[in-house]
Amino acid sequence: MDSEITRPLQFSSDDELLRRLAELVSQSCRVEADLVAHIGEVDERRLYARQAFPSMFAYCTEHLHLSEAEAYRRITVARAARQFPALLDRLRDGRLHLSGLARLAPLLTALNCEALLERATHLTTRQIEHLVVELQPRPDVPATIRRLPGKRGEPSLLSAPELVARRVEEQPSVAPAARQALPTPPSPRPAVVQPLAAARYKVQFTASTELRDKLERLRALMRPEVPDGDLAALIERAVTDTLDRLEARRFGKAVAPRKTLAGTDTSGGGRHVPASVRRAVCERDGERCRFVDEQGRRCSERHRLEFHHRLPFGMGGDHSLANVSLLCPQHNRSFAERDFGRSAIRRHFSREVRASRLHDERRAE
Repeated sequence: MDSEITRPLQFSSDDELLRRLAELVSQSCRVEADLVAHIGEVDERRLYARQAFPSMFAYCTEHLHLSEAEAYRRITVARAARQFPALLDRLRDGRLHLSGLARLAPLLTALNCEALLERATHLTTRQIEHLVVELQPRPDVPATIRRLPGKRGEPSLLSAPELVARRVEEQPSVAPAARQALPTPPSPRPAVVQPLAAARYKVQFTASTELRDKLERLRALMRPEVPDGDLAALIERAVTDTLDRLEARRFGKAVAPRKTLAGTDTSGGGRHVPASVRRAVCERDGERCRFVDEQGRRCSERHRLEFHHRLPFGMGGDHSLANVSLLCPQHNRSFAERDFGRSAIRRHFSREVRASRLHDERRAE
């Protein structure tokens, strides 16, 4: 087979070319199944954290150089395959492809797995999408909010009635009967935030009636600051104000912070890290996870950062600048497992999950 592949394709007969193509596809399915299985095992062991990556997704995109879509699909199928090994069998023998399995994975249960996989055998991605919608219907007409282009050369200023776009033909969840009355829709765009130019983005999301009403109230209250009522300017101001409050609470940021830590009690008398220490830690660490692996590569995560005590607080550690650093949740957990043991940390997270679910159930009642 190897010698045949190296021979120029133009010298192959039609039958030979088709046979070799089928063999290559079969090999590709087997390799894909093995790749997904390896991703699942690396993810389960969280080996990516050893190499300064905050998540399996970051490891796949930044280290293995997979595209975002490839990483998402393979991780999704890998995690589902740990519970339903039949997914890898069908991927290996070509009965189901990766894109289809990624769409089916969230719907699989112990009761429907075999039947659902059987129904999806050898279906195209579009056919599987119809199967998914049949089993899990979406809202008929989800509203979107987006900035519409104005006349050429003129800025676009959205009026209140234009805040909710009416492009239902772009939504894949329109009911079949209603879809027949619509013009042929373009391919759905999965991106929520889509770049339009170097410094311009289209932001699209679903808005409730309450959110629409709040936007109108915000427009009226901010008329002195934003006379034209531009939606982007309104949202930017509101988000900025919210960020200022959250960062002040989370990271101790302030309009006029103290310049030094002099007078700050870092003895560790309470679990709360003083604001001045939080500010200094954020500035020193550049608002980025500080974990560095053995190759000197630093973790790139900048979101959901947590304050980590090198000598744990529970073991007598204080809140001094030298003892506190920023870590992403994955690396913070890795250090916690090193200090307290993996089983203890897993029990801790299990209690938190149960408490969160109980809280949600009580709120629902």
